[in-house]
Amino acid sequence: MEFLYRVKDDRGRIQEALAQAESQAALKARLTARGLNVVDIRPKGPQSGAMGALQKLNESLETVRLKDMVVFSRQFSAMVGAGVAMLRALTIMVDQAENPKLKRTLDGVRKSVEAGQSLSDSMARHQEVFDKLFVSMVRAGEAGGILDDVLKRLAEFLEARAKLNAKVQSAMVYPSVVLAVAVIVFWAMLTFILPIFQNLFKTVGGELPAYTQFLINLSEFMRSFWMGLFVVSVIAAVWGLRTWYMTEQGRIQIDGFVLRLPVFGDLIKKVAVARFSRTFGTLVRSGVPMLSALDVVKDTAGNAVLAISVDKVSMEVRQGGSISKPLSKDPLFPPMVTQMVAVGEETGRLDEMLEKIADFYDVEVENAVDALTSILEPIMVVGIGGIVGSVVVGMYLPIFTVINQIR
Repeated sequence: MEFLYRVKDDRGRIQEALAQAESQAALKARLTARGLNVVDIRPKGPQSGAMGALQKLNESLETVRLKDMVVFSRQFSAMVGAGVAMLRALTIMVDQAENPKLKRTLDGVRKSVEAGQSLSDSMARHQEVFDKLFVSMVRAGEAGGILDDVLKRLAEFLEARAKLNAKVQSAMVYPSVVLAVAVIVFWAMLTFILPIFQNLFKTVGGELPAYTQFLINLSEFMRSFWMGLFVVSVIAAVWGLRTWYMTEQGRIQIDGFVLRLPVFGDLIKKVAVARFSRTFGTLVRSGVPMLSALDVVKDTAGNAVLAISVDKVSMEVRQGGSISKPLSKDPLFPPMVTQMVAVGEETGRLDEMLEKIADFYDVEVENAVDALTSILEPIMVVGIGGIVGSVVVGMYLPIFTVINQIR
């Protein structure tokens, strides 16, 4: 059952939280054992109607950020390394978690561990928070008795992935914002400013220039029923594209198309290689078996084309082959990557080579982002100027026509 409880800490502050227990007495005994002064415990009644639906919607929209997982991994690793008992460590993490979804998930993990399940099996029941990579590394850490080291590597891996994601997002934010501003400015000028000049043109009379007439027709279209139909059609097309992307064939074709884009394709390819190298190297170093590590990399690749490449590597390894051989035949992986992987296999230091590849491509991604931003900035500025200038020219062309008529 779920209970809402209020406790008083050593400073006299009242705190309220949610917990699961077999009974009120069991929850009170558990809280008292933690040194808390229990003020009140009451069952949580199920909410119905609009409030219940709103609560379910709110819970479905909650997410656990990479930052939350990094903090959890760091703190949990420190407590396990210090010799804190597993249940005690999980209880402390539940109390300290600020993210509501992570708090509920950790409470469920703690309950499963208390019932006798292993930590990795308990985490595997919450795949929306602990993905296959996280569970596989924790399972390897449990088997090897190095759970604290594995959690520390997980935190470092998640930090590196968050840093890589931030670099890519920084490259996409600027052009997206500028493009949105350009569209809004163009729409406002055609919808509100051009109609004022249109009435003035009708009063003066005369034939309008072809370009000005085109802008007026475009303005009338944007203020008509057809514009609403066009917006609905675009939304339906985006929804259909996303639905198609959910299918296996659609994901392969769209991801392949993205990798072939002129400027962004090279950046996305470098990000994919960096993620593959970082994930694979972290799993191998943590003691995850080779085939299991390849399966995890395939599931967490984030790109269907890369997942197919990893699947080919997995098939080669199952037949007793090497990792570098199928990579050398794949155009997604540059020769430098395959050569370093081959050296790592021959020397028995594959994890170190993969880490070096990941570090190299992190720098490559950073340089590509800087170059892309420096190229896009003047292009976007000139583009906005061109959009505004095209409308202004269209509005002032009839004025010159009127002046010529007067003359």
